Amino acid sequence: MKFGTKLIHNGNSIDKNTGALSIPIYQVSTFHRFQLDKESEFDYSRSGNPTRKALEETIALLEGGDGGYAFSSGMAATSSVLSIFSKGDHILVCEDVYGGTYRVSTGLFPRLGLDISFFDASNPEQFKNKITSKTKAVFLETPSNPLMKITDLVSIIKIAKEYNIIIIVDNTFMSPYLQRPIEFGADIVIHSATKFIGGHSDVIGGLVVVKGEELSQKVYSVQNGFGAVLGPQDSWLLLRGLKTLKVRMDFQQQSAMKLANWLEGHKKVLKVFYPGLKEHPGRDIHFSQSDGAGAVLSFLTESKDLALNFMKNVKTAAVAVSLGGVETIVSYPAMMSHAAIPESERLKLGITYNLIRVSLGLEDIEDLISDFENAL
Repeated sequence: MKFGTKLIHNGNSIDKNTGALSIPIYQVSTFHRFQLDKESEFDYSRSGNPTRKALEETIALLEGGDGGYAFSSGMAATSSVLSIFSKGDHILVCEDVYGGTYRVSTGLFPRLGLDISFFDASNPEQFKNKITSKTKAVFLETPSNPLMKITDLVSIIKIAKEYNIIIIVDNTFMSPYLQRPIEFGADIVIHSATKFIGGHSDVIGGLVVVKGEELSQKVYSVQNGFGAVLGPQDSWLLLRGLKTLKVRMDFQQQSAMKLANWLEGHKKVLKVFYPGLKEHPGRDIHFSQSDGAGAVLSFLTESKDLALNFMKNVKTAAVAVSLGGVETIVSYPAMMSHAAIPESERLKLGITYNLIRVSLGLEDIEDLISDFENAL
């Protein structure tokens, strides 16, 4: 069964009780127990809910994992995964990680005893050199946010397996439609489902997929213990969003390719970061592990003033944090998604004041290009 068909027909798309072509929203906190001496599958919605279960089983199937877990946000998902580790454990994180992940990696979890350090994930040798006897996990994003740096999953995972290191991949930018890290040996995949999976800028959610029963139980234990679970209404919205994931991303990445080519030829644009471009560093590696270039790109304008002027004057796109919606969203990483990273670190990573990130929506690309021309 091809992926597009699997999005619609996956065993969690038809209600087995009524035949409804949508899993009902079980808006309930607790469940009647018919036999006291026998455990029921559902007893309290923090521990499990039928609507959430359908979503969790679906994302596990799509990513090729053994367990799926839905959380109240992408950061709840990320933080819950990091919570399976113990005081003194060392975790390596890719250096140009999402700002929220950077925030908890430098603020919250070090206070709880985790030793977290950063490395250039596009350089497997640097990863190997930073491994210590206490390194328990590596946290990756590919393409990275916002500079679209590519991580060679095969090389990093091979090294990690040699040292019995757990591999965690944030797959938000690609979604399971375009990239499935577990197929290359990753242990845990994380999504901010708010983005492409939800797809309509109307729900906050996080998803985790785990390979292996023992690791799955650890993640479930944190999910149930902390209780940062996704509600049934939001679970239903994500199930609905998944059904159109393929058609949305097909259109969005076609538009991204056209916009990237246009931006490359613009006299006021210094550089474009997009894996679909022939000269993008790591392009061949990206297409060896992904089925498309995705729908997010970044570009550098001639100056900070021009970037700010663009953000002020763009009309067809929304100026906002987040990405993956039906509307094109432009953001200014230095003051928005990556504002949590100290200025000196941001600049060292290349997150400068003339950098703009674009998440392509479903608008007509000719309208977007005309608007971008005026805004520049």
